[in-house]
Amino acid sequence: MGLKKRTKVSAEFSMSSLTDIIFLLLIFFMLTSSMIIPNALNLKLPGRSQSTQPPKDVPPTIVEIKSNGSTYLNGGKVTTSQLNKKVRELKRKDKKLALIITPDDNTANEHVVAVMDIAYRYGVTAILTDPK
Repeated sequence: MGLKKRTKVSAEFSMSSLTDIIFLLLIFFMLTSSMIIPNALNLKLPGRSQSTQPPKDVPPTIVEIKSNGSTYLNGGKVTTSQLNKKVRELKRKDKKLALIITPDDNTANEHVVAVMDIAYRYGVTAILTDPK
């Protein structure tokens, strides 16, 4: 009498546990991504399709940033704190103030971001032009 043991290993893979884990991860990332509030600057880049020109009756407010970090407001040299005060005064006079930021080609990003941060702080529209 030959009795054979059935010790065959089953090679099946259950996908149900894997789909449960994927579903839980999906829910987790959907919930956490909705709680993240982006901290971004309101920046308008000049484009071909939209007009970013300031109104013709108001002279444009141009902020030039040189490669060494010096800042010029409408041709006059100002420091960052002076620029902060002048933008605040200009915003009080004109609620639709727009700054045209023109950096030089080799300007460090920290100087451009400092000017954009001032514009963001006072709710001023900032238009960033291509570096010269």
